Formats: sequence, C-alpha cells, structure tokens
Amino acid sequence: MSWIQKLYETSLEIEKMQLKRAERPWPVSHMAKKAHVEITIDSNGNFKGVRTLGWDEAVTIIPVTESSANRTNTDAPHPLSEELSYCAADLPGIKEKRFNAMIRLLKSWDNRHPKVKAVSVYLQKGNLYKDLSQNNIFPFKTVNFTGKKTPVEDKKVFVRWRVEEPGNPCSATWEDDSLIEAWIKFDESQNKANEVAFCMLSAKNARIAKGHHRFLRTSDDGAKLISSNDKDGFTFRGRFTDGKDDSGKQACTVGYVESQKAHNALRWLIRRQGYHKAEDEFVRCFVAWAVSCKPIPDPCASAWDFVDEDFQTDADSASQTGDVGQAFALRFKKKLAGYKAFITDTEDIVVMGLDSATPGRMAITFYRELTGSEFLNRIEKWHSDFAWLQNYGKRKEKDTNKEIRIIFEGAPAPRDIAWCAYGKRLGEKGELKVDTKLLNATVERLLPSIIDARPVPRDLVEQCVRRTSNRVGLEPWEFEKCLGIACSLFKGVHNKRGFTMALEEERNTREYLYGRLLAVAEKIEFMALYFANEPRETTTARLTQRFSDRPYSTWRTIETSLTPYKSRINAKAPGLLAGYMELMDKICCQFRTDEFIQDSRLSGEFLIAYHCQRKWLNEHKREKGQWVLKSADDTEDQETDAREQIK
Repeated sequence: MSWIQKLYETSLEIEKMQLKRAERPWPVSHMAKKAHVEITIDSNGNFKGVRTLGWDEAVTIIPVTESSANRTNTDAPHPLSEELSYCAADLPGIKEKRFNAMIRLLKSWDNRHPKVKAVSVYLQKGNLYKDLSQNNIFPFKTVNFTGKKTPVEDKKVFVRWRVEEPGNPCSATWEDDSLIEAWIKFDESQNKANEVAFCMLSAKNARIAKGHHRFLRTSDDGAKLISSNDKDGFTFRGRFTDGKDDSGKQACTVGYVESQKAHNALRWLIRRQGYHKAEDEFVRCFVAWAVSCKPIPDPCASAWDFVDEDFQTDADSASQTGDVGQAFALRFKKKLAGYKAFITDTEDIVVMGLDSATPGRMAITFYRELTGSEFLNRIEKWHSDFAWLQNYGKRKEKDTNKEIRIIFEGAPAPRDIAWCAYGKRLGEKGELKVDTKLLNATVERLLPSIIDARPVPRDLVEQCVRRTSNRVGLEPWEFEKCLGIACSLFKGVHNKRGFTMALEEERNTREYLYGRLLAVAEKIEFMALYFANEPRETTTARLTQRFSDRPYSTWRTIETSLTPYKSRINAKAPGLLAGYMELMDKICCQFRTDEFIQDSRLSGEFLIAYHCQRKWLNEHKREKGQWVLKSADDTEDQETDAREQIK
C-alpha cells in the first residue's frame, strides 16, 4: 500500500499546482482514448461535418463509467464518445443491445449539459454511419507515429464530438470544463447508493473502487497494477473469504476517487518525467518523483542531460588541462545546490520501476523510498565517482537543425551504458542499437547502483571494456563514445585506486603503462599518415583487440610496424619524432622487467591510460626540444580534423 499512498499524496499536491487543462492529470471518471474521426454537429443535433485525426491529435479525454473503463467482455458503453458499434444505429450488423444501452446512458444525463443533449439528439436520428460513408470515411486506416497505416474495422472506428453553440467558442467536448464537471457530478450522484466503506488512503468512509485504472504507460496499455477479476478461484487469496468479490473488503479497501487520483498521478508522472521511449514496446518504465512535486534530478540521465548548457563543452573551446575531475565536481555541486535549495532533507522521494509480462497484469519491479538528502547524496556520488570525459559525437539541434558536438565531463546515462555493452549493428545505416528488453533490463540492473550506491555489476563493466577494445567492429564515433563510457565505469568501480581524468605520469602499473604505449604508438602512425594525406585507420587501432588480450607479443608487432612511419615523420619534423621516442623510452623504463614480458590479458585500466595519454598528446606540442602546452592561439587540433575524414 505504500506506493499507492505516496501517489495519492502526490495527486493532492498536483491539485495545488496551477496547470493548464492539457497539462493536468486525467479528471476523475475520465480516461484518454485514441479517436479516429471527429464529428461536428450544431446545438440542435444537426450534422455539420467530419474529419479524420492524425497521430498527434488523436488522444482524447472522454467520460467513462467504472464499468466501461474496465470493460473486457461486457457491453458497458462510454457515456459520450464511443465506437460505431455502440453509437451508430444504422451500422450493418450492429448489436441493438449496445446501441440501446448507449442511448439510455446518454438520456440519463443529457439534461446536465447542452452539448450532451445535442449528441443524444443526433444519435437517435440513426444517420451516423450514413453520414460518415457519404464523406468517404470508409474503409478507414489509422496512422501511427512511424507513418504506417493500419486498417480499422468499421465497427471499431472511434468518434469524438464537436458541438458548435452560439456564443460558445469552445466546441470540443473534451476541452469543455463545464461538461467534464457535469459528468463527474452526475457519476458521483449515480453511485451514492453503492457500498461505502473505510478507504485506506483518505482514512474516510468513501465509495469503494471495484475496478482500477489501466492505460498507465500509454493510451493503449491494458496492463493493471491492481486487478482481482479472477472469479473462478484460480488465484490464491490466503485466508480471506470474500475472494470472489472484486472489492476485496477483508483485504484492503480503496476509495474509487482515491484510486483514480493515485493512478492518474502515476500516469501524469510517467508522461512528464518517466524513462521510456515512444517507439519502444514499453516493457519496462522507470519514474522518480518528489511527493511534493518539486523538481528532482533524473537518476536515468547523463551529466549532459543533467547539467544542460551550463556544463556543455564546446569543441572549439580551449583545451582543459590538469585534473578536470575537480572542475566537474565544482560545476556539478553548483547545479545540485539548486535542487537542495528546494528539496528539504526530509522530503519524500520515490523511485519506481514498472513491468508487464502479460497484456493484462503489471508489476512493480523496483521501488525505493528515500529522503531528500539520501537521494541527492547518492545522485551526487554516482555522477562524481563515474565522471569521465565523454565524446558522444555530433547531433542536430531540434530547433535550429544545426550540428553540435557533444563533449562533456561526467557520468553516462544507464541507456548509454547498455548501448556500449550490448549494442548490435541493425538497420540500413548500420547503427548500433540495443534490443528493447535488454536495454530495459540493463537500466534496471543499474538503478540499485545509482539509488542504493551498490557496486555496478562486474560483467557489465567487462562487457563494455571488451566491446571498446574491439575497435575494428566500431565506427570512429562509436569507438569514441564507447571509450568514454568504458573508462567511466572502470574508474567508478575501482574508485579506491584514485584514477583521475588527467595523465598520471607516476602511475607505473602494467596496465597503465601499456595503455600509454598504445596511445604514443598510435600518435606516431597517425601523424605520419596525416603528413602524407592518407585518411585511413591506423594499424595500431586495428590491433587494439589483440593488444588487450596479448599485450607483450602484440607490442612487438606494433613497434616493428612503426619503422616506416618514423622515417616519414623524421623527414618532415625530426624534432617531433625525437619527442615521441623520448616519451616512449620514458614509459618503457617505468616497467618492471617481469611485468613487461607478461602476456596476460589487460584490464580496463589500459583504456584509461590510453585515453589520458592521447588527450595529453593532443593538448601539447613539441617546441625547442620540449613538450609545451598548446596556447589559445594554436589552430584546431590536427587529429580531430583528420579523424573526421576517416570512415
């Protein structure tokens, strides 16, 4: 009961917010349906016109009864907007039982509002199907968000209403607040005689809910969190003797209004701040919120999403040197302080995960209640411990359609970690994608690491390291993104080792030194190719996977292959080659003899060293026999420009 209690409390806070109608949760005794056509009539019930609805405007708030909202095998009609099988008297093969029930329900409350009266009058004329046919509505095909058209049976076509009244600019029935309130009051008056019992949420005597809301994640999601419609005794109900009664009086009683408000609040939260994608099958959904409805950081967001423009690093900006991890921590704490100013230490924070194994049943797969201080401290720890330089490539801004390069220092999002670990080449463009179920399962595995500060699953870290090492299977931009994510995970998991995002020249572990050697060797080959204007991937890059498995034997191959490239650089810039050789000799001298000749597999630490050494080389230049930091007047990094040509 804890989760529904928190949602009910949240609903009371939402009511205090001054929201527009489109931004509010569903009203009580209402739900959203995807309408197919919109019919316009006048206040006297005369047909004016009809139009089909697109994907982006189809979802419509409609009044419902408790029976119609939970109908499966019943013929309970909705009281206003409905399928043609209920409201078109002239539909071929119509069930008169459905149409008569619809008209009776309309007549019972059409005196409450003139728009309802107009719809009632029009439907009783029995010309609905004829009017639609004359306007070429049939055969009807609905269009989804991808643009795919799907045929819809005539009887399944769902209609909504516009009623044009003199002096009333609001013709849409779903936007008329007076009509919405009229149905809520009528539905309440019709159920006053129903059973009243003690509601566990409001702690008052109230009308008890016999059915609970569905459509929590989408407008066509039929899975329920609370369901007790097994009347055949297959479900074990413990010692309760009223098991066949949907109300479950002995177990727990929840008021109808209270249940509606709690479920509507959950739906509202998922729509605003839940983690899912519109094109996915919504197998799982994750949402975090403050019961007071105050803004909180999204635990499933990356540092780029979290800190926004005040922390985004432009590609043309001057390079950062030193321990940029400290710079990140200062920026991040400043952003976090904005949340702490509104969220008190004792604020109630809830994190919930939802999953449905079948179309009709939904389960809570992850649930945590935390105080404001606990939640913010754990979010801060996650983003601080797993902070690393991330390069997500380029993307187009929605507003300007301008390409921007996403480079930032911070923690990756769980969905990006899943992409790095399990991405597979799919589609015509050869993009790396992740299976929806695998993606959601990985996000759920990572949530305890973020919310409970538990260790990240070791197999996930190893998988990211292995995929990143396999450079030949990745496009250059994919490798750059995977490299930042793998380094972030390895650094966070081994936080006690004290890795920094700056080059640590005194660290002399075998993995770290081999990673540095790989970066220097790649730089030598790359600069030789750059001087010769040969835009191709380096031999070093192609041998990265083998190098990670057998570093000593592979290094001998790499070092031998560098001979012609050294000669090319020596002819163009002998001082630069001397600098590279000096750096390589210095790294080799730091090895212990017995460690250097070991050919056992390298851990993810070599990627950290590779990344740091490569960044150091990009930020320094050879001048007068020594390495110096590039100034702000230097041209753009040559390596960055050349890599853009390598595909």
